[in-house]
Amino acid sequence: MGDLDFGAVFRAWPFLWKGLQYTLQLTVIAAIGGVIFGTLLAMARLSSIKPLAMVATGYVNLMRSIPLLLVIFWFYFLVPVIIQKVTGAERPPSFGADKSAFITFIMFEAAYFCEIMRAGIQSIAKGQVNAGYALGFTYWQSMSNVVLPQAFRNMLPILLTQTIVLFQDASLVSLLNVTDFVGAASKIAQRDSRLVEFYLAVAIVYFILCFALSFAVKRLQKKIAIIR
Repeated sequence: MGDLDFGAVFRAWPFLWKGLQYTLQLTVIAAIGGVIFGTLLAMARLSSIKPLAMVATGYVNLMRSIPLLLVIFWFYFLVPVIIQKVTGAERPPSFGADKSAFITFIMFEAAYFCEIMRAGIQSIAKGQVNAGYALGFTYWQSMSNVVLPQAFRNMLPILLTQTIVLFQDASLVSLLNVTDFVGAASKIAQRDSRLVEFYLAVAIVYFILCFALSFAVKRLQKKIAIIR
């Protein structure tokens, strides 16, 4: 332990900070996109139109049954080949590692946010939906004005908890040679032969951020429980 040099971590912090910014950006965009797409999937699963409900259910079950790592590799390597064969192009399209990461995380997390939002929608009493119909609302107006606002409030702590999990899973994009927080630390650690220092520093940062966010979610959950 006496050979550890954490000064190397502080000297490389500007580069690590850029990687952390990318990780946070990926987390926020994937969470927002996942919630929007997941809400649409939840409404489709609860729809009375059976083909639509079956397609949404199949998508959710597929995504929830496959490891995220495989989804990342499939979209990055396999989807361009499929598009090339379907379109008959000479070369497969190149999405790039960054775009692949954002699209993959949105599509994958949408399946989990879908189940959270579906539970939130089902937690709202049907009488409120019927009351919306009595006021002349359409199905979409009832959902947007009556059901979804209450569902979001009820499910907000769980949505934030899933976002914390998403923040932790974002480290997998380093396998695509994307310079996220873990990827930046890994590159510098291998360059300077300081693996222990950099990986320990990454673990500490992840622990502090996740612990602080988890504590905030618990406080928020208590406030929502009081409002109820």
